[in-house]
Amino acid sequence: MKKNIIFVLVLCLYTVPVFAKINIVTTIPDFASIAKEVGGDMVSVKSLLRSNQDPHYIEPKPSFASSMNQADLFIVVGLELEIGWVPVLLTQSRNPEIQKGKAGYLEPWRGIRILDIPTGKIDRSGGDIHPDGNPHYWLDPRNGIVIAKNIADRLSKLDPGNATLYKNNVVKYEKKLKEKIAFWQRQLKGLKGKSVVTHHQSFTYFANWIGLRVVDRIEDKPGIPPSASHMIALIKHIRSLKIPLVITEHYYNPKPSEKLKKETGIAVVYLPTSATNYIALFDELVPKLKGSL
Repeated sequence: MKKNIIFVLVLCLYTVPVFAKINIVTTIPDFASIAKEVGGDMVSVKSLLRSNQDPHYIEPKPSFASSMNQADLFIVVGLELEIGWVPVLLTQSRNPEIQKGKAGYLEPWRGIRILDIPTGKIDRSGGDIHPDGNPHYWLDPRNGIVIAKNIADRLSKLDPGNATLYKNNVVKYEKKLKEKIAFWQRQLKGLKGKSVVTHHQSFTYFANWIGLRVVDRIEDKPGIPPSASHMIALIKHIRSLKIPLVITEHYYNPKPSEKLKKETGIAVVYLPTSATNYIALFDELVPKLKGSL
């Protein structure tokens, strides 16, 4: 009798249904953070990049392709931000479900107003130009809500049985993010209209949210180090307008910013563009910017 009971218990253990999590791979950790908030316990999330890496220029690694091979959903920034390395990895992944155009491939910018859409002739002679607009849209925290909703919609398509769960998680995350946005805006009150110089176009959305005026950039052509003549002109511009601050991405060469500081006395702040926790990114950006201005 005891043997029969033990046999039944063992059989039950082996027949309990096991639900596989949806495997999500993202290019940047910010999207991994948002995807985890939306997916909760139903997802497993991994970012290919670390928060201190420049997403424009990454050497494709075999380990990246291996991770993508196991992915059910691949989330990229898109707008050609990762054009130099993601297409290669998509081919190497040998995963037909995450190819562009498939349900397992997502660029979560739909519904976001894209800035800096170029006009006129577009070619690489002008630098790292993005034909469809500026891809750094996650740096406006209001866009984080849209990103979360787009991820939830795609998860609901891949896993319709848990659609309600994803929807409820988005509602909770939106509430939390809106409360933080209100707090950050109070912290930054008074900065609207101030002029700044940036290194690259990464902080266009961030500046637009706050109301900062980006009046010039260190790069005269996107993705290309500034020429000597451009630096001379920029120094004159800073002096004439008495611009108080240069914002530089933390992964760029600091020498141009430091030269501007030496020549004009302008303040320089080095800011991250990414973090393993999306809300923590702005918890770091806001006080650093406030302190600099």
